[in-house]
Amino acid sequence: MAIPSKTIKVFEELLESPQNRLVEQAVESGRIPIGYSCSFVPEALLMADKLFPLRLHAPGLAGTELADNYLSCFVCSYTRGLLEFAMDGRYDLLKGWVFVPSCAHMQRLYDNLEYLQKPDFNHILDVPRKVNNDTLLWMTEELQMLADKLAHHFGADMSDVSLRKAMEQWNDFASVVQSIGDLRKKPNPPINGAEFHQIVMASLASPKDLILPYILDFKKEIEQREGIKNSRARLMLVGGHLHDPEFIRVIESQGCVVVADRFCTGTIPGFKTIDINNDSPYKILAEYTFAKTLCPRMMEDFDRRLNTIIDTVKEYNADGVVLEIIKFCDLWGVDAMPLVSALRDNGIPVLRLEREYCLGGEGQLRTRVQAFIESMGK
Repeated sequence: MAIPSKTIKVFEELLESPQNRLVEQAVESGRIPIGYSCSFVPEALLMADKLFPLRLHAPGLAGTELADNYLSCFVCSYTRGLLEFAMDGRYDLLKGWVFVPSCAHMQRLYDNLEYLQKPDFNHILDVPRKVNNDTLLWMTEELQMLADKLAHHFGADMSDVSLRKAMEQWNDFASVVQSIGDLRKKPNPPINGAEFHQIVMASLASPKDLILPYILDFKKEIEQREGIKNSRARLMLVGGHLHDPEFIRVIESQGCVVVADRFCTGTIPGFKTIDINNDSPYKILAEYTFAKTLCPRMMEDFDRRLNTIIDTVKEYNADGVVLEIIKFCDLWGVDAMPLVSALRDNGIPVLRLEREYCLGGEGQLRTRVQAFIESMGK
């Protein structure tokens, strides 16, 4: 296995709290953190001027006793975890919230925040469920309404010039992360899946400009590695929100390596660069968001999700797919059944895992992965 990085501890530290030291540093300098819950919120829009985006996560969640008073036990543990942290004051540095009505669970979270916390800035981005010319126009207008609201509330510069600069900054950052992810295509990748996900999650939970020097240092380190040899299998991980790198570490403890990802907080295709052209920034961001976000909430989009997974399996030479689903997730729970069948029909072995938001049942997880690897003859 790869030698532990000298800088990986930095990323581990940044993931210990939803408001890490880089967030505190940015806030102290007058910048404005905006929390968001979904990949349909384009990060570049929240990087304009003095704003910076923070992907909402609940690290170290021990329980949801407070949230359980307001949300049903059949609401997913990710949603309940966010409400728990909000009620417990662990998002106090956030100046605004941006949600997407991706599912009924997330809508219930928005409603309860309005009732219990009444944030100064709490916005729902009304994303259509189909992709066509009409919905592209709808999405463009939605993004412009969000930008206007941000400009009015925070005095942020949301002009075309400011947004184009933010998109360029996003492209510069995403290119660096992509270049590290591309190293996983190698026969002996110099980075394992858990390490890579630590970088991704730390970058989603930190100001991009402040974490970039650490990522560049990490890239220099792993370029000197020999790479991971004699792994039993190369796996692709697919599914919804996955924030805890420990989940991947447990999977890889069985002698395999996760070489590709396709989930809400992953890099494929989440860290695509933006094609900046002469259209309005809002139309550019609308097209970009529809192209990169492959979510089961979208109607008539199953074939695109399936083909993306199949193409990625081939590109990264993966031996099989692990499909992870948070318990009670309506979207991925429904999508999983035809997705598993379709992948197997294409000759791709699949392991479906249902889990809670926070890692639990490690012994069972190890057993399931071990049996899956053996079933592939590895």
